[in-house]
Amino acid sequence: MTVDEKIIERIVQKVAQELGGKAGDGSSPSPRKAGAAHGEIKYLYDDIDEAVNAAYEAQKEFLKFKLEDRKRITDSIKTVCMAHAEEMTRMELEETHYGNYPDKLMKMKGAISMTPSVEDLTADINANDGGMAMYEHAPFGVIGALTPSTNPPETVIANSIMMIAAGNAVVFSTHPGAFQSSARAVELVTEAIEAAGGPRNLVVSLNNPTMERTQEMMNHPRVTMLCATGGPGVVKSILSCGKKGIGAGAGNPPVFVDSCADIPKAARDIVAGAGYENNTPCITEKEIIAVDSIADELIRNMVNAGAYLIEDKAAVDKLTRLCMPKEDSPNKELIGRSPAYILSKIGIRIPEDTRIAIFEAPADHMLVMNEQMMPIIPVVRVKDAAEGIAVSCEAEHGRRHTALCHSKNMDVVTELARRIQTTIFVVNGSCFNGLGFNGGIGPNALTIAGPTGEGPTTPRTFTRKRKIVMVDSFNIR
Repeated sequence: MTVDEKIIERIVQKVAQELGGKAGDGSSPSPRKAGAAHGEIKYLYDDIDEAVNAAYEAQKEFLKFKLEDRKRITDSIKTVCMAHAEEMTRMELEETHYGNYPDKLMKMKGAISMTPSVEDLTADINANDGGMAMYEHAPFGVIGALTPSTNPPETVIANSIMMIAAGNAVVFSTHPGAFQSSARAVELVTEAIEAAGGPRNLVVSLNNPTMERTQEMMNHPRVTMLCATGGPGVVKSILSCGKKGIGAGAGNPPVFVDSCADIPKAARDIVAGAGYENNTPCITEKEIIAVDSIADELIRNMVNAGAYLIEDKAAVDKLTRLCMPKEDSPNKELIGRSPAYILSKIGIRIPEDTRIAIFEAPADHMLVMNEQMMPIIPVVRVKDAAEGIAVSCEAEHGRRHTALCHSKNMDVVTELARRIQTTIFVVNGSCFNGLGFNGGIGPNALTIAGPTGEGPTTPRTFTRKRKIVMVDSFNIR
């Protein structure tokens, strides 16, 4: 069965009619509840066993499908979700209050269009006089996937595409703070799978997820792989289950600006990256380490690029206490909020379109050493590149997530890259480029598995390697 534009259009219209809205009109309909009427696709489950067993049976059927079938299904997911990108973006923003609409829409569209499918599943072959060995990428089975509140529907869509391309079924346990928008994404994915002739229940989700229900799902014997995006506690939880775990943990990306950098460009890149979605994503620039000789020029250029400079020490102290009342514990009410909103809480009025607020701070400042996920960015002066590299490594805390460097000295770039050992390392660009946006090299990945070592995830990440050996055969050289 080929999914053409007419079929997709009918699916989009059907979903919109059932939910009382029009595709792409920005409305925020509630997802259908579990236990849908006969003939409707059930995608939310109250019972853990029922959800996992449904996915298990769907994956057994899915094993009969060819790669071209998987590609047809993932293409259908991309087409249907792209038709609802604006709706899901608004729904997510209204539910979480994180970030801003233009940045979030860009991320949504990137997650849909730039996530790879079956083209990533190329076989590896080794041949010599003794015969040939071929390594294929086979599915794990049923994956239990935990999604965050920072990229809720985007993570559902991107992970669905990759996991289905790899031949798996998925049971999602979404973040309670983003349940409605995440459930909407699951609903659209299931509609798209149905339209493409895929098995029902290939993607399902827990209804009203809690930590206890999530733990039950993770420990279910028919869930053979786990994937989670979140803090250290979430990663530790999946790794304690005794199953293959893909963990995308927290970061605190430093950006080091060397004395030989292109300062105006570095300033523009930093303001754009650190202001992306109001600094919510883990990949965004969290603290700036600048060589003293160019620090004033960098600050001046950042202000010209849309940053607001806080110079009053009392205001900085007040802001620090507001943003992070105690060590490594950001004020949740301010995460992902705009600089104007945050500074208004301490009586400072700034233009609403300000991208980030910056202030100078010592290397051991609380907002340097702790990830706050707010567009309030400290600037640390260092005497030279050697000190800059040391401070950058200390601020990153060995989390191996993301770091950035602006320098024309490749020796400095190489030394920082070797020392900091991050999963993503961007040179002379913004965090966008690490995500594959704005001229960056793709594919896009929202699940960046630093703690467990897989890196930016692709369909291959969600496969196990199988080897077939033909002894004394197929040597045609």
